[in-house]
Amino acid sequence: MPALRSWFNIPWGSHFSLANIPFGIISSPSSKNPRVAVAIGDHALDLEAFAANNGFSALSIIQPHQAVFSQPTLNDFAALGRPIHSVVRKYIQDVFNVDTTYPEVLKTNSSLQKQALLPLKEIQTHLPFKIGDYTDFFVGLHHAYNCGVMFRGPENALNPNYKHLPVGYHGRASSVVVSGTPIRRPHGQILLNPAAEKKEPIYTAIKKLDFELELGAFVTKSNNMGEPVPIAEAEQHLFGLVMLNDWSARDVQSWEYIPLGPFNAKNLGTSISPWVVHADALALFKVKGIENDAGVLPYLREKNDENVYDIQLTIDLTSTSGSSATIAKTNGRNLLWSYPQMIAHHTSTGCNLQVGDLLGSGTISSENDRSGFGSLLEQSDNGKVAIKLSGGEERRFLEDGDEVTFSGVCGTDEEALVGFGTVTGRIEPALKL
Repeated sequence: MPALRSWFNIPWGSHFSLANIPFGIISSPSSKNPRVAVAIGDHALDLEAFAANNGFSALSIIQPHQAVFSQPTLNDFAALGRPIHSVVRKYIQDVFNVDTTYPEVLKTNSSLQKQALLPLKEIQTHLPFKIGDYTDFFVGLHHAYNCGVMFRGPENALNPNYKHLPVGYHGRASSVVVSGTPIRRPHGQILLNPAAEKKEPIYTAIKKLDFELELGAFVTKSNNMGEPVPIAEAEQHLFGLVMLNDWSARDVQSWEYIPLGPFNAKNLGTSISPWVVHADALALFKVKGIENDAGVLPYLREKNDENVYDIQLTIDLTSTSGSSATIAKTNGRNLLWSYPQMIAHHTSTGCNLQVGDLLGSGTISSENDRSGFGSLLEQSDNGKVAIKLSGGEERRFLEDGDEVTFSGVCGTDEEALVGFGTVTGRIEPALKL
């Protein structure tokens, strides 16, 4: 499709083209109250100010609900449902279109432009949703296989259930933070010598701090307790996606995870990007995921096998000295299960998801390509292989002061990119206990 052209100056190569219109929460020097906005080029359109100045005068369906744009989270807007999101997003696209149907709304309204169009460099972004629950899945097949080989050998790398259901665990919502929030190195119970016959742990600052490259999805429609979401309807329960970094303490994880799985190793912090790319914007980039050669049960069987997204994903690591490197490039298509399948499975017991719940994909890695692995655990073979940065520095796991940046973008047309921006986090030293 030809790129949408705007009367507004959108920089070439911007993640936030007119094809995108991602939603987020901002505050600004002129108003400290967090409220709803969309990103457009290198600006944010303040939807509270836009609504208050008759910006939605030509969109009657949203007028009874304009108070949602003054809320400090996207929950109330999301709860209006996918049909209304779609209409609002298309209306905003029309308002910015070079041949807009409504030039008086913003194109020729210099007063509202000054009030509602805020440079991204001058605003603060906030956590986009109030997150009631966070579930982290494990549907990146290549990551699951790589880790399985590392600890159980190639014959038993994948557990028998892996290709029959989207494996997941309940994470900790309170430690989900917006991009830019520092992450403190945690203390934990670890084994200094895992090979010792007598297993005697110590409590100390962890040694094997890692990142995990993931995508996160927000729920936009609740289901009643006891009522599973049918796979054919699951797509309508999806608001949109963010980049997600699920920070991990690998030495804590290896000691604690038997028999009940991840716990303290994964609750130290989860970082997400601030702009939520709506599912409508991603629809053009749906592709076929990894072929599942097992028999998928009917409640998980989708009619369309193009059910994951072609998102180009990049990991950059920068040390305090300025040494840096792009240490991985992979793609969102490297998933065995889709988000509708995750929702259908999550609710298959009657579990009631709520608006604003966050679902992580699990680590996304390429197949048989160390430069496409989404964690240092894989890239360094659990600390055996060094990753090289500029200036001669090396890493096996994260050191204090390291900053990790994930980015993700769909498309190749520099005028019509649908991107996530970035999610960053810098490691702070452990507290002295």
